[in-house]
Amino acid sequence: MELGIVWLVRVAWIAAILPMLIASIPNSKLTSFHQLVLGFARRGKILQPSSSSQKWTLPQKHFAHFYVLGVAWTTLLLAATWMYAFKMTPFQHRFEVWRAVFLLLLMEIQVLRRLLESFYVFKYSPSARMSILGYLAGLFFYTAAPLSLCVNIAPEVVTFAAKSHTSSALEFDLLSSLIPPLMKLGWCQLIGAAVFLWGWLHQRRCHAILGSLRESPSQVKEYIIPHGDWFEIVSSPHYLAEIVLYAGLLIASGGTDATIWLLFGFVVWNLTLAAGETHRWYLRKFENYPANRNAIFPFVY
Repeated sequence: MELGIVWLVRVAWIAAILPMLIASIPNSKLTSFHQLVLGFARRGKILQPSSSSQKWTLPQKHFAHFYVLGVAWTTLLLAATWMYAFKMTPFQHRFEVWRAVFLLLLMEIQVLRRLLESFYVFKYSPSARMSILGYLAGLFFYTAAPLSLCVNIAPEVVTFAAKSHTSSALEFDLLSSLIPPLMKLGWCQLIGAAVFLWGWLHQRRCHAILGSLRESPSQVKEYIIPHGDWFEIVSSPHYLAEIVLYAGLLIASGGTDATIWLLFGFVVWNLTLAAGETHRWYLRKFENYPANRNAIFPFVY
């Protein structure tokens, strides 16, 4: 069962990454396919009402659905894995389980902040849309990403949860069950957490900057060149920050799990495509757009 679910998740990531890889090949014969893939990536200001694809779109405010799902699913996985680690696996024997708890804790921090931002920071234009397939891709991501962080131990956690459900209630001390084991994690986890928090903080700042551009109702339909933080070097610093924080998760995982590498690959390719479209939109929209800004990777792209 363990190998079955691991390979199922890996195949799902490969299936999601492959179209983006093919669309990135500079071949004129793939132009139509390239535009099709970009159509799924377009949203908000780069998916305008005049687009012929409007029929197959949803309001961009539905982004909140991703984070509701992400919080609920990550919390469930975290609670089950945490209980399993505390009750069934001594730290010295099952380092992998406590590492999964740590990764899920970081993921929980991310999805909780994104959920709050979707309600209190972002003010979407009434005309802002996203493709239905992009919406489904978002639901897929926030289902598969948290699972990928603990997929190698998921079958045994499920078995434990099923047995616990039929047995007497478990005694559970929140602090004593978490802090001592996590204090024994290795340098990879500490460095990964530092990288994660670096990206997390910059994404929060960049989202605050984007939200501040539409503080009054009169600004909802206006588009303004954002400034501050990483906006001074790239057009989509919030995407760059997301790549950084998922790189942190990859480092914290130890970098040996192919499933988490595939998760990271999806994040990089998806956000790079979206950032490229955003950058080109800025260049078309503003004649005075800063020439020193790249799309997403400073001095590279």
